[in-house]
Amino acid sequence: MKFSPFYALLTGSVVLAQFDYQELRTDYCVTSEPTTPLPYGAPWGLKTANDTNPCNVIRQYEWTVARGFKAPDGYQKEGLFINGQLPGPLIEANWGDTIQVTIHNNISDPEDGTAFHWHGITQTGSPWMDGIPGVQQCPIPSGKSFTYTFTADLYGTSWYHSHYSAQYADGLFGPLIIHGPKTIEYDIDKGPIILSDYFHATSLTLEELALGTDESTVVPFSNNNLINGRNSFNCSRTAANDTTPCESNVGVSKFRFTPGKRHRLRLINAGGDGQQKFSIDGHNMTIIAIDFVPIKPYDAQGTLSFSPLSFVSHISGIVTVGIGQRVDVIVKGLNTTGAFTMRSVLAFCSDDYQPLATAIVYYSHKTLVSNSTAWPALNDSLANCGNDDISLSVPWYPITPTEPTVTQEMEIGLTQNETGHYLWTINNSSFRANYNYPVLLLSNKGNNSYPDSPEWNVYNFGNNASIRIVLVNPGFAVHPMHMHGHNFFILAAGPGEWDGSTIVNPLNPIRRDTLLIPAYSYTVIQFEADNPGAWPFHCHIAAHVAGGLYVTILERPDEIAKIKIPDIMAQTCEDYVEWQQRMVVDEIDSGV
Repeated sequence: MKFSPFYALLTGSVVLAQFDYQELRTDYCVTSEPTTPLPYGAPWGLKTANDTNPCNVIRQYEWTVARGFKAPDGYQKEGLFINGQLPGPLIEANWGDTIQVTIHNNISDPEDGTAFHWHGITQTGSPWMDGIPGVQQCPIPSGKSFTYTFTADLYGTSWYHSHYSAQYADGLFGPLIIHGPKTIEYDIDKGPIILSDYFHATSLTLEELALGTDESTVVPFSNNNLINGRNSFNCSRTAANDTTPCESNVGVSKFRFTPGKRHRLRLINAGGDGQQKFSIDGHNMTIIAIDFVPIKPYDAQGTLSFSPLSFVSHISGIVTVGIGQRVDVIVKGLNTTGAFTMRSVLAFCSDDYQPLATAIVYYSHKTLVSNSTAWPALNDSLANCGNDDISLSVPWYPITPTEPTVTQEMEIGLTQNETGHYLWTINNSSFRANYNYPVLLLSNKGNNSYPDSPEWNVYNFGNNASIRIVLVNPGFAVHPMHMHGHNFFILAAGPGEWDGSTIVNPLNPIRRDTLLIPAYSYTVIQFEADNPGAWPFHCHIAAHVAGGLYVTILERPDEIAKIKIPDIMAQTCEDYVEWQQRMVVDEIDSGV
């Protein structure tokens, strides 16, 4: 069954390419798939969490990564692209399928390494495929290829991106959709809607600014904001001495709705810095999933309320999507032939020059121009830099956390090193990857101790069964914190310090893989240690993780030692060492 196309800009002009986006239900292989929406509390949620789906269709993709020039907003920029596309190709599979992606690294002039992460995939049974250089693998050097193979172990909406320095800010990212059982009915799946701030500077320039000696550039300002890789830029805003080719008013993305039909929109924030506030003029939204977790639906309908439980205002009609986060919504089509503006605006805590991205929602090809007005609450929402009210997000399948066997506090900080350069820290330590010695491969050989240098930032939790982390953010910046290998519980969030007892929805707290922790606040998370591996936990703002805001969670090292890791991982390290013999690796940032 075919659905509306997902668009990607393939050239520097406004020529668009079209993906064949479809639900692959004809070969969906769960024989007990229900024919009606799942009742609240149905056990499918547990099967999702534990990956007991027996599917094994192999979805194969072959990609070439290379440099090129594009102008998605009219301003021409050198970037890195997958098969010449921005955003990158759509990965689409059914829950339980095997996804196989072969990366050919053709980066040249200059050459560089790369590696790819499959955001939100827990990699249960395949921790070496998580894609972080210096943590689970050595980088893929220029001129070499590497095949990632992993199970679609959760279902819903996600994305992938390079996890090598700040490369994804240059264009190495795209959508990843895994189909699974419905929790509520809808009629039309509109596919992924990628929201991304956009930098005209290259990732290398951004890294130099982020790790510079000027505090005002620790987080560089984005130049624009895009929806599915498009938004017009006002070329008059370029510097007087900037001779880069630029064309104003290149156009925006367009989405056709059907009157009376229920449309599923899969919102993805694939940006480098900006927190997005998403809305559609005149249209209400029902939220049905966050990250890879189906939730009990709740409506967003254009009002403003406050929840003391979660330290954040709930701005109905507006959906918050932090970097790395995904939100699935249902939007019912209006009885009209008109057109309306889709808006994604960067919150006030983001650093940007042009915060508003727009697209057109239309009902007839005869009406493609919108004169609609924004929800009145939109402007108010921009001051809220936390998650939407976590008490409203109730997982469809309930799971109650156990008592933690260990609690670890992690305090986020900003410091200057001896040379005056700014670094981000966790517990006063800034991370820096060692590309030649991935932590997982060391642990697999029984090496769970590290040199005296604290920059490894490894937290070895041994055989603890349930791990609680109290995140403390006494600083001025918001941080979207992402954990690999897990959907964690969010137990509490608020200003100042946690009282040590308050837990929101204690019997069934929200689970997700990325959370926002605002300035001067705390967040308490917890996860079950049921996935042995070396799992990154880091801020997803590109400049912050480049500056070292990162730790590795070493989970059940005794079991890591028993894992049979494929020989290709050692071979990739040998290839990387050989490449280093003729190349000087300019690792000016954390490396991830």
